[in-house]
Amino acid sequence: MASLRGIKGNLISYLALMLLCLAGILYGQSLEGRHQFLRVWDIATLAWMGVGIPFLFLQNSAGIPDFWETGITHRKRLLYPLLIGMVFGALDVFVFKILLHPEPYTELPPFLQPFPYSLLLYLAGAFEVEVFYRLIPLTIFLLLGKKLAQARYYSHFLWTAVILTSLREPVEQLPSGDWTIIVYSLFTGFLMNFIQAIVFTRYGFISSLTLRLGHYLLWHILLGAFVEYVELG
Repeated sequence: MASLRGIKGNLISYLALMLLCLAGILYGQSLEGRHQFLRVWDIATLAWMGVGIPFLFLQNSAGIPDFWETGITHRKRLLYPLLIGMVFGALDVFVFKILLHPEPYTELPPFLQPFPYSLLLYLAGAFEVEVFYRLIPLTIFLLLGKKLAQARYYSHFLWTAVILTSLREPVEQLPSGDWTIIVYSLFTGFLMNFIQAIVFTRYGFISSLTLRLGHYLLWHILLGAFVEYVELG
């Protein structure tokens, strides 16, 4: 049975993330008209994040740790996922910036946003992806695995959910162009999502969110700051 303390931690963390998203919306609105490719969440997007709240009560029932489950070290929950995410971010910077676009940008491209606004925007983006690609689908799959046939086929549900959720993002964001870039994007996208699904089921939502934030830290935030303040001056 889920503990009240664990559920309370889930709710507080989730609502804190929603408040940070709201702060990002307000900050982004203050920047509108000053940047050509500025991306700003709206209140409707924030409201949709409320869909994830009922699943916060079901983590232990589905065999998933609560956000701040006792017995899981911060190294496993935060440090190692962050470092793994940064490896994927460094790979993307190397391939897409150093190899494919070594020349300076003349303006911030759409996948980069002005710093420090980018901190809030990509936190919100990571939060959204992890709710709809991990929290909701994996909880549903694993809860079914727990309830059907006295959990006899739980491992089947687990690995089916891990593979399907790992395929979603790389297929949805499949690039066009050279086949080597397509293969690279599919492989690294699947591998990162696969690792995220594993750490989600073992260490909880915060671990998968932290891994994605490690990726975004290098690929979106620090690269964006470098382009904005060094290449664009």
